[in-house]
Amino acid sequence: MTVTLEVRDNVGTIRLDRPPMNALDVAVQDRLRELAEEATRREDVRAVILYGGEKVFAAGADIKEMQAMDHTAMVVRSKALQDSFTAVARIPKPVVAAVTGYALGGGCELALCADFRIAADNAKLGQPEILLGLIPGAGGTQRLARLIGPSRAKDLIFTGRMVKAEEALTLGLLDRVVPAAEVYEQAHAWAAKLAKGPALALRAAKESVDAGLETDIDTGLTVERNWFAGLFATEDRERGMRSFVEEGPGKAQFL
Repeated sequence: MTVTLEVRDNVGTIRLDRPPMNALDVAVQDRLRELAEEATRREDVRAVILYGGEKVFAAGADIKEMQAMDHTAMVVRSKALQDSFTAVARIPKPVVAAVTGYALGGGCELALCADFRIAADNAKLGQPEILLGLIPGAGGTQRLARLIGPSRAKDLIFTGRMVKAEEALTLGLLDRVVPAAEVYEQAHAWAAKLAKGPALALRAAKESVDAGLETDIDTGLTVERNWFAGLFATEDRERGMRSFVEEGPGKAQFL
């Protein structure tokens, strides 16, 4: 399999494995969607890591495969491409991208689908599609602008330049930069910690933030209010408040 899902300590790792560069061909895209949907359904998966291995996250689309497509073929395929990445972005659980080596084009767009990005100090990221006479087509023009702002996003998209980890951290494209040997370990620690948290509250937090970014403030506040009130019907809320009153903050154990 070119993409797999392995679960340990309630953390599911979606692992790209298409040497040498984890090129995101049609088969990989479709498999990503399938595993994102599986991770969404599975109760034993409470947090997710996106990982391409020790050497490279994903260097982008399979250019040879794309070159053979005409306009009609891409009209059909582009929706499936976006749907695959959207399935990852909509996993209703904490998702962290563990970025090593190159994360370019579709690889960068995949990392953008995560809630948090931890990268190796030698990582390089970018949206080089403009150099092919194209634009990002798997969500890059939308997610990148929402993450780092329109001007910074346009700089990367218009020029197609790669940025090293240090600059990506400054831009807000990355959240943490660590030695290359520690990337997966730190991503797993982040995910495992959240996997022990209240699953419904984490889902509510993620969906409230994401929905709010896509709408006006009043609608966003309504989404937040509905989730906030709804959580009062959950066992996790009862457990959390009882623990706070009886033992103090931060000691609740969630199922």
